Amino acid sequence: MDYSPPPLFKQGMSAVARLVFYVTISLALLIVDARYSAMNVARQVAGTVLMPIERVVLVPRDALRALLDYGQSSAMLASENRDLRRRAVEQADGSVRQAQLEAENQQLRKLLELQQQSATPVTTAEILYEARDPYSQRIVIDRGSQHGLRAGFPVIDERGVVGQVTRVTPFQSEVTLLTDKEQAIPVQVVRNGLRSVAYGGARAGLLDLRFMAASADLQQGDLLVTSGLDGVYPPGLPVAKIVQIERKADTAFSRVYCEPVAGVRSHRQLLVLRYESGLTAKPSEDVSPEPAKSGRPDRAGRPGRPATKEATQ
Repeated sequence: MDYSPPPLFKQGMSAVARLVFYVTISLALLIVDARYSAMNVARQVAGTVLMPIERVVLVPRDALRALLDYGQSSAMLASENRDLRRRAVEQADGSVRQAQLEAENQQLRKLLELQQQSATPVTTAEILYEARDPYSQRIVIDRGSQHGLRAGFPVIDERGVVGQVTRVTPFQSEVTLLTDKEQAIPVQVVRNGLRSVAYGGARAGLLDLRFMAASADLQQGDLLVTSGLDGVYPPGLPVAKIVQIERKADTAFSRVYCEPVAGVRSHRQLLVLRYESGLTAKPSEDVSPEPAKSGRPDRAGRPGRPATKEATQ
């Protein structure tokens, strides 16, 4: 009978002997490779054979890295996009403010020149807000009776008539615009001197010359100025330009629409003319001067009143 152990339990070299053997072979290969580069060919072959396996093994790592890079890039792009939008809004706001300040500066310069050239006393005013009545066209300015304003004073800008002061409080005033339905202003055509009255409320933002004869010498583009006949507006202030003339064959009158030349709703600074012509009464010729106390005729040759007792005594 054979009592030898099965192949699984057969023992050859001991573990220590194997360790020494493999260590010796490893050192020999290292020395040979370091001195003679004998393992380059084997290394290249092994790298070529194992390259597909390395690529497959590195796929999860590359996918995770790409996902992390994508997340970081998205967050960075979103932050940069918000920053760029904020800067664009700030630049646009700055540009709008700069353009607004330049326009306001130009208007103030023109108002200052007009104020210096005007022979009528003027008061500068700034629009506070529009009146709350939706059926009227009125604005409120920051000047009132404490600043010398009274109802009836004309309001202008650097281009022409804006409206008229209709209500005054100590520190504020209400101005009715030319285009309000309750406003009417006597005007005159510069080209030929034809006089008429311009009414507001005909169309949005326009004036209306009513009951003009169909044969009246009017043309589109004619400039209308104040005639001064009402005593409220001084003569010669630009009011509007004719933009449309409606002539019908079945009527003897034509309808004329005019556009105000002033910036009725485009400026904040205005000028109020303290024009007193229509507000103060002129002395009449039949008003006698102060009577003479002596009862004798005065210097103008008019008989004086009888002398009082104190004077006669």
